[in-house]
Amino acid sequence: MTKAEIVDTVHRRSNLSKGEAVELTELVFETIKQSLERGEEVKLPGFGNFSVREKKSRVGRNPKTGEEMEISARKVLSFKPSQKLKERVRG
Repeated sequence: MTKAEIVDTVHRRSNLSKGEAVELTELVFETIKQSLERGEEVKLPGFGNFSVREKKSRVGRNPKTGEEMEISARKVLSFKPSQKLKERVRG
């Protein structure tokens, strides 16, 4: 599903105009992005949790040459689906 399809769904299922549906969708996504940038966890009950994790630097290998190299520390985005979402996807 694309963002445009989400906007269309919000527009069809609400009394909002197409423009208002676009604004609302953008606002929701922007709020989630800003929270994650601040390092906050985003919890959406019935859907899942988004969080930013710190990964330490580590030694890895170049798969072509086998040469060892350091993989730098970094932040990664993590998503853990809720049990309800898992059950719905599994069928």
